[in-house]
Amino acid sequence: MKCPRCESTLYRKNGRRNDKQNYLCKNCGKQFLEPAFPRSLEGELLVNSNGQTKVSMDATTEAALVKDLPEEKITEKSLGSLTLAEELLQAILSPDCLESDVFSQFIQKFQQKNEIKHQLETGISLLLLDAENLKLDINSELFLASVCEYPLQVKIAFANWRNPSIGKQDIELYNRGYQLVHVPEGKDSADAKMIAFGACVLRSYPTVKEILVCSSDGILIHLCNELQNQGLIVYWVRRQGQTLHIENRNTGKLTYYSLTMATEVPFLEKVVEQIQDLIKSEHESINARLNSLVAVATLFQEKCDVNIKHNPKQPESEKIIPVLDNSFTESIQKVKKEDYVKVPNLKTLDKLLLKIIQNIKTKSPKTKLSVPKLGSELQKITGESPNSIIKKLKLGSSFTKYLESSPTFTLKMSGKEYEVMALLSE
Repeated sequence: MKCPRCESTLYRKNGRRNDKQNYLCKNCGKQFLEPAFPRSLEGELLVNSNGQTKVSMDATTEAALVKDLPEEKITEKSLGSLTLAEELLQAILSPDCLESDVFSQFIQKFQQKNEIKHQLETGISLLLLDAENLKLDINSELFLASVCEYPLQVKIAFANWRNPSIGKQDIELYNRGYQLVHVPEGKDSADAKMIAFGACVLRSYPTVKEILVCSSDGILIHLCNELQNQGLIVYWVRRQGQTLHIENRNTGKLTYYSLTMATEVPFLEKVVEQIQDLIKSEHESINARLNSLVAVATLFQEKCDVNIKHNPKQPESEKIIPVLDNSFTESIQKVKKEDYVKVPNLKTLDKLLLKIIQNIKTKSPKTKLSVPKLGSELQKITGESPNSIIKKLKLGSSFTKYLESSPTFTLKMSGKEYEVMALLSE
């Protein structure tokens, strides 16, 4: 270290200033602080990234000491030191430095540390399989992966792979990314190895958060308890018949998976809801088909009436009446011709329609009254099709168009059919 004014190496300690050692030059009497650079680096050379420019430590030290000098005492030499410091900074940030191998290695190590930190924060799932006790196909494995919250990244299968009863299961599991652990022949040998491995699983896989223990052997409950004590989420996967039972040991929740149907087995409440939805959709489908049948029968009846008018010799008893359903057939058979209500004018027609709508709403208030159903009820009372009545009274070309233009009724589209509503009461 030298005096920043006369460069003399003769100096002594002179107290402390701003928590730094203060020195007094014996040659010129200049006071100065301890330099920012450690003494162990004195005399060393700083080399920039391109290996061409070399700056002495003395020059760099002087640049650091300039800030402690009064403005009036800044010499040309100190200004030159600042220039050298700027050149050093430019050399470090030069394109050659950024493209160098050293800088690339630094970036790679930084990225690796970030990846490791990200894995520790996100976590993974791990599957331990007793291949001698339980066989998992690809669909079952995918379902187990969907149960876990973290991605299933590690799969390990334990078995005596020399056992001929296993067949080619080792090849299949290996192709699906399993690590195969061989155990010698013996009772519960695979279970013992699973317990030994699982007890220290965090040493090999520190990012694991969830573990699937796949075996129906009751001895593995000890492994499940140990893994829970280590703070892991444990799923115990067992097989009963053609169903996999997946038990979350931390919450006690049970999930069932059908091996034959390759789908999750829903709970009773969910099954009841699905059955109710099916019944509701089927009921709506039946109603739609019945309404369509009524519409077709109405059109058929209308055509029969037209044919009878063109052929007056045809006996009235041979008049064709379509069969809609049992109630409609019985009503047609019971009603005699003289009991039919005649519709001589518009007022009588509206009264009949309002009465029909009122009766239906009284019996079933939630029932939607469609145009075909209203027409069929009108035909039961009058013995004539609605279209025939409309044409006879010269109220339009069809029953539907009459209802659309009538101030007494309104039509609202409901599904594929119109719903009839009365605007005026009787």
